[in-house]
Amino acid sequence: MDFYETTDKKLDKIIDRVSEFAIKTKLVQNIDPENVFFDNQEFMQLMNISKRTAQVWRDTKLIGFCQIGYKIYYRLLDIQNLLKENYNPKKQLK
Repeated sequence: MDFYETTDKKLDKIIDRVSEFAIKTKLVQNIDPENVFFDNQEFMQLMNISKRTAQVWRDTKLIGFCQIGYKIYYRLLDIQNLLKENYNPKKQLK
């Protein structure tokens, strides 16, 4: 049974790495942010948030999204705007 548990853990790590690579690839491509979309899983991984937090953000209109069937997508432009709107600049020292 230990063999299968370690194999499952290794598989999970590989899947996480592939997901991270996909996200990074989307971010470094020189494409208009309005035309780059992240699915819910990628969005949660990118923002390091839970499924519930993503739901709350959608419910409170904190982030724009589109839904096709059960699949949810976020535009990179909306993610960037969310971060800009909630940015707290560094306090200037006198």
